[in-house]
Amino acid sequence: MTFLVAVDGSEASDNALAHATDLAGRLGESLLVVTAVEPAVVDVGGDEPDGFDDAAGRLVAEAVEDAEVDAERALESAREYATEAGVEVETELLYGPPLQVIPNVTERADVEGLFVGHRGLTGKYEGLVGSVAKGLVERSRVPVTVVR
Repeated sequence: MTFLVAVDGSEASDNALAHATDLAGRLGESLLVVTAVEPAVVDVGGDEPDGFDDAAGRLVAEAVEDAEVDAERALESAREYATEAGVEVETELLYGPPLQVIPNVTERADVEGLFVGHRGLTGKYEGLVGSVAKGLVERSRVPVTVVR
């Protein structure tokens, strides 16, 4: 049996990882830890671009590279935490909107449950854009544990 854990570097996702790791350790099960990078266009400053194509390519690439660094850091931290607890763990970096790509993992991977923090790094915008945790509860094909 494998538990899926979605992390984003927030305190709540760290709590979800801790809970899933504890449960997996007691049951002799493994973890699949994922995080999602959603490419977005942001103004990162710097020199004025030569044209639209230069601007579009540079801004998206820089935003994705920064997000990938943060995502890899969150995954490595999760791997270290679970490994130190004696739990077998795999990690996967996903690309796309979390509410699409994380439920896709529950469909293609043999996981028994999904653990997610109650509020991630975007939680302060919950009223504006919706909650990832709530969306995962609605879209997941496996039981979801939302951890405070």
